[in-house]
Amino acid sequence: MKADVADLAVPPDPELAWRVLGLLNLFRLLVPIVLGVQFTLLPEQGELGTAAPTLFTWALVLSWVGGIGFIAMLKLRKPDLSLQAYVHACFDVTVIALLLAASGGVDSGLGLLFVLPVGAVSLLLPQRHASFIAGYAAVLILLQETWHSLSVMGPAGDFPRAGLLGLLLLVVSATVAGIANRLRRSEAQVRQRDIDLANLAELSQFVVEKLRESVVVVDVEDRIRLINESARQILGVSGDMRGRLLGEVSPRLLYLLETWRNAVARGEETAGTLVGAEGDREIRPNFAPLGPRIPCPTIVFLKDLSEQSEQARQSKLAALGRLSASIAHEVRNPVGAMSHAAQLLAESPDRQVDDSRLIEIIRDNAARISEIVENVMQLSVGREVHAERMPLKEWLENFVAEGIGGGELPQDRIDLQQPEDDLEIRADPSQLRQILRNLVENACHFGLDTADKRVELRSGRIVGSGRPFVEVLDRGPGVPEEQRERVFEPFFTTRQGGTGVGLFISRELAQGIGAMMTYEPRPGGGSIFRIVFADPARWE
Repeated sequence: MKADVADLAVPPDPELAWRVLGLLNLFRLLVPIVLGVQFTLLPEQGELGTAAPTLFTWALVLSWVGGIGFIAMLKLRKPDLSLQAYVHACFDVTVIALLLAASGGVDSGLGLLFVLPVGAVSLLLPQRHASFIAGYAAVLILLQETWHSLSVMGPAGDFPRAGLLGLLLLVVSATVAGIANRLRRSEAQVRQRDIDLANLAELSQFVVEKLRESVVVVDVEDRIRLINESARQILGVSGDMRGRLLGEVSPRLLYLLETWRNAVARGEETAGTLVGAEGDREIRPNFAPLGPRIPCPTIVFLKDLSEQSEQARQSKLAALGRLSASIAHEVRNPVGAMSHAAQLLAESPDRQVDDSRLIEIIRDNAARISEIVENVMQLSVGREVHAERMPLKEWLENFVAEGIGGGELPQDRIDLQQPEDDLEIRADPSQLRQILRNLVENACHFGLDTADKRVELRSGRIVGSGRPFVEVLDRGPGVPEEQRERVFEPFFTTRQGGTGVGLFISRELAQGIGAMMTYEPRPGGGSIFRIVFADPARWE
């Protein structure tokens, strides 16, 4: 095959190859200085230049001038790397052959100078080109030995030594070229692995981005290493979040992560939820370690509970519907008989004074059972929602002015923070009234037993999404942390005599009008129940 300098192979790292040529040029500049000093100051030592002093001097000058010229070529990096390596090697071999001839042949010991340029070019060029340079050097050694023998009449025994030197250069070329080829293959494999890893990382990033599941990966320092678009929407962030602290993006998620790590260390399980950035979704994070030790990088799956909650809600409503039919006949009738009997006992002229307390207990518990039955039946009916757009400010003012629908709470104990004039919501007025009434009555029971006997109603817009909300705030004892996840469970209550269905029903009714209800502790003590309404931009 015809060799073409444009097709000459170079090492995978061009910068390393240019440094090799730079070192070779430094050798080219130093050799004339060292040999010139020895030839001038110590002429009696060695055989430098003894055969042809003039040729020796001009060879030194040629090497120095060539080295100066090659500096410019190396700086400009023109011509290309392969051609320069070829030219440098040929130049050095020619100059060393002239120095060898001017110094009496291989007896001078200068033949060892061939090793460096031959070895260097074997690193930079393919083996066939490196072998050509070594062969070229061997031919020049024999030619100068022939010239030396003919002109100076030296001994014929120099030819075997010249042949051995040429053979040594061929061996050096083949050995270095073989090592260089193995290095090239190794580095090519490493680079291919790097490319494969980069492609795999890009593929993983692409797959994660396209997942419907929301995914966040954090390292041991709680810095985000990977986050897909779905997770960015939930957390309300945009752009490249890699390297950001998780606590800066979502303090609640960081708290749940730390809680999970502590629970894992104790061999326990934990669960918690957070509210999406737009305030319209309840999110449950699931954590999975990416290593055998804790702490370690962690992958977080953010699961939207809204769809799951809606399915569970429909299942619960269906079950309640079947149950309510039995309750209507099997529970209501006996309770009605109990209430009627208690009334007859209260009207009886023969009743004893001590019987009044017993009659009161019967009436209270019968009323409590009737209330539970009414609530369950009301929820199970699944009334049609008649949602309409209405100004929130006017509606809240009427709600407070009417005494929370029944006058149970004096109006002067309710603090209504004036909402924005243009704040509108879309809801069923009757269902919203029942929701707020349940929340206010609940706040009254806990909050009015404290020094701050006021209940606050606050409204506004969720920052970021602009979704309208209404909050009911009190200064009661709040809900213990270990019970906050159960606040909206049916029949769960911390109040003596409570039914445990008020908050459950309120949340179900809120979901029925496209709103979401959440609980969070109030800074300084107390509770906050928040109703986040549907996005106004999606009403149509």
